[in-house]
Order: sequence, then structure tokens, then C-alpha cells
Amino acid sequence: MGASKTDFFTQDQVELAAVAKALGHPARIAIIQHLLKVNSCVCGDIVSELPLAQPTVSQHLKELKNAGLIKGSIEGNAICYCINEVTWNKYKEILAALFGSYKTAVKCC
Repeated sequence: MGASKTDFFTQDQVELAAVAKALGHPARIAIIQHLLKVNSCVCGDIVSELPLAQPTVSQHLKELKNAGLIKGSIEGNAICYCINEVTWNKYKEILAALFGSYKTAVKCC
């Protein structure tokens, strides 16, 4: 059996690509922005913020949760979502290092 293509990359590169993929939809960006604004949220509140059906919002929440960007806890018969602070800070540092490593080119195409 051959090696997976991800075997040729560092763990940070693979994880960052997964987070970038999770953020690769405008609805997910809108969900993250909403959670950052209110600091916590119930799914129904998120649905009212977006022009999407509840099942679609739930699918986007699932993708963000699978990537570790958000976490959810059951409160009664609702799930309260918020930013996963540990994961958020980890990728904030990795992205800052990535973007901070750019040096202005003397001459570029």
C-alpha cells in the first residue's frame, strides 16, 4: 500500500489545511464571526443570523466542530456553540507565523 499524500507534509501543514478547508465556505466564516461577536450562541440564534435553512446551518456547524474551531454543549434541548479557545489560539499563532514570514521581495513578477 502506498503512502498517503499527506505523509509528505508536516503535521502543522496538514492540520492548517484542514482548518482552512473548514473555513472555506462563506457561511462558516459568518458563523465564526457571529460567535466571536456574541461569545456564545444557541443554534437557533445562528439560524436566524444566516439566510440558510436549519439543516444547512447544522451541517456547517458540524464541519466547524469537526475541525475543532468551535465546541458545543447541550443545554436542555438545545446545543450552545462557542469558539474553542485552545484550537483558536493554536491556529492564530500558526497563521501569524505563516503570514509574518513573508518578506517584501526586491523584485517580483
